[in-house]
Amino acid sequence: MITPSFTMGIEEEYLLVHQDTYDLAEAPKALMDDCVAALGDQVSPEFLKCQVEVGTRVCQTIGDARDDLKRLRATVSEVAGQHGLVPLAVSSHPTADWKDQSHTDKERYNTLEHDLAGVVRRMLISGCHVHVGIEDDDLRIDLMNQAGYFLPHLLALSCSSPFWQGEDTGLASYRLTVFDNLPRTGLPPRLEGFGSYKRSVDAIVNTGAIEDATKIWWDLRPSDRFPTLETRICDLSPRLEHALSIAALNQCLMRMLWRLRVKNQRWRIYDHFLVGENRWRAQRYGVSEGLIDFGMDEVVPFDRLLDELLELLAEDAEALNCVDEVNAARDILVQGNSAIRQRAIHKSEKDRLGDNDAAMRAVLVSLAEEYHQDL
Repeated sequence: MITPSFTMGIEEEYLLVHQDTYDLAEAPKALMDDCVAALGDQVSPEFLKCQVEVGTRVCQTIGDARDDLKRLRATVSEVAGQHGLVPLAVSSHPTADWKDQSHTDKERYNTLEHDLAGVVRRMLISGCHVHVGIEDDDLRIDLMNQAGYFLPHLLALSCSSPFWQGEDTGLASYRLTVFDNLPRTGLPPRLEGFGSYKRSVDAIVNTGAIEDATKIWWDLRPSDRFPTLETRICDLSPRLEHALSIAALNQCLMRMLWRLRVKNQRWRIYDHFLVGENRWRAQRYGVSEGLIDFGMDEVVPFDRLLDELLELLAEDAEALNCVDEVNAARDILVQGNSAIRQRAIHKSEKDRLGDNDAAMRAVLVSLAEEYHQDL
């Protein structure tokens, strides 16, 4: 078995808004041309015309990822500003209506719109995907089977989509409810090995229903383009340092599970019914109500779960040179994840002004400020 590289790559999808109104704006061709001129193939259009996607290079360390992602965020902001626009790193625009948006005229997206019809038209959401280099095919599947247990923990830290079309949804991550309407989403199935995965994918591809495995959108999947495990469950983090902390946790989790395997140990694989309950709790409550510890048969407060997780990953954080970034996950609890912060700003402004529209605008202003906070 090849020792994994544990390299990292981060993909983020930004929403573009007008500088004055903070309403969604379609990216003009000139903006995309300028972004490509500056960033090459590290930037591309997304499904909706109001979105732009970036992806870091293959990064050896979280420090490399910080440098590259900061450069990407800063460049998109600079170019957008030249066109009177501002990028937001958030998983749902608090007030926008998906019915007012149109999709990018690109073959892949035209096919998606045709195949998925009304389901895909509601996809006014953005996410963050983290790739971790696991070069051995069967090891990727083995670690995917075990890592599913921790996906709710990562989601809870990342939640940034409490509002939808001007209303508080009551959820910390409304994005996931929209995304789950697509086929081939949710927790990854338990698979026996890479051969089993390939046979399952081929069974669908060979019918012509999908062209390749990029149309499989599990919360965690073997990338079809790279020798990586790609975690897709997370909302987008407005603050750069929070995004990096969650990415570092992701990287360390994969190394921890590999480390157990080297010692002929493994993480217990729980039924999807149980992990799915924690997935729902993370989606609904974020970090505020805790997750179920199935060994203890009780709901455990998230701060305690995080302390246990950080202790579990301490050796791996040291080996991967990301101790500070992993421990910075505690800062997300102290300051609240984005959903908590957005709600706090909305409540404060609505109590002060008695105006929901003004309160929503204050949320949007804060999201723009947070995008630029660590640049």
